[in-house]
Amino acid sequence: MVQVAVMGAGSWGTTVAKVFADAGNEVRLWARRAEVADDVRDNHRNSAYLGDIELPAAMTGTTDPAEALNGAEIVVLGVPSQSLRENLQNWKDLIGPDASLVSLAKGIEHSSGLRMSQLISEVADVPSERVAVLTGPNLAREVAQGQPAATVVACTDMDRAKLIQAAVAAPYFRPYTNTDVIGCEIAGTCKNVIALAAGIAAGMGFGDNTAATVITRGLAETTRLALEVGADARTLSGLAGMGDLVATCTSTLSRNRRFGEHLGKGETLEQAAASTKGQVAEGVVSSQSVSELAEKVGVEMPITDAVVGVCHEGADVQQVMMGLLGRSKKAE
Repeated sequence: MVQVAVMGAGSWGTTVAKVFADAGNEVRLWARRAEVADDVRDNHRNSAYLGDIELPAAMTGTTDPAEALNGAEIVVLGVPSQSLRENLQNWKDLIGPDASLVSLAKGIEHSSGLRMSQLISEVADVPSERVAVLTGPNLAREVAQGQPAATVVACTDMDRAKLIQAAVAAPYFRPYTNTDVIGCEIAGTCKNVIALAAGIAAGMGFGDNTAATVITRGLAETTRLALEVGADARTLSGLAGMGDLVATCTSTLSRNRRFGEHLGKGETLEQAAASTKGQVAEGVVSSQSVSELAEKVGVEMPITDAVVGVCHEGADVQQVMMGLLGRSKKAE
């Protein structure tokens, strides 16, 4: 048993906290809002994000970062990618000298172009070997309900990856280890962008052939980018790559897919956000970061560029989709 702090009490942060508790650990969940922390501590619920799903007794909630992080051997960072830097600057002095830092955020910081593990290492001033990534086909509600799922714990230090793997292995949750942090993070970031495209296609009324095309060609452009920046090709065909992409592009539980669906029906970004509890999908922000990285390293990513056009350049959804189909013909 280890002491775990989970910093961020959204649907996925709370779910990961539940998994660690179900795996036999003591878990403190930090929430920004007092009503969420009180609900977790007093009622063993996070009604705001997970409805009536019961949380384990080994979990408690707090709004005090010092209380959450005190003695934590594993620190799970579950806040959105674009707010991670600011939060971590406030928390870094409270983190133990050999604690493992685990990133749940999937994105590239727009201002710096850093992947989340790089940002964590820089801001917390810790070696990269202490930073791990948890990623895979893990829709929060299904995992919270105890439905069988698998994930990847990626860390350049395999021994540390195995320690985290052992701590998060619940009866319904099977973690695999990987040392390809780059591949896992690029795949996790890009799949949110591709899921927006899949949602846009669905919102326009297109069916399974279109969805399969978006997923397959989305994986192709993600793989091109990942390999160019140093990833292992095997990662892209595994749980962190293909697995996560399929789940996020096809499930109605996927916020990015749902958001894209609203855009495909002709709604604005503001209208789409209103339909997803006021939250702009991660892929909207990530699309710009991914597109800029791809341009920097000379990789063509037409689906990502199409999403950027719709989300940030006012492009017409119908014209963008037809433009994708009308591109110059090429070999697969």
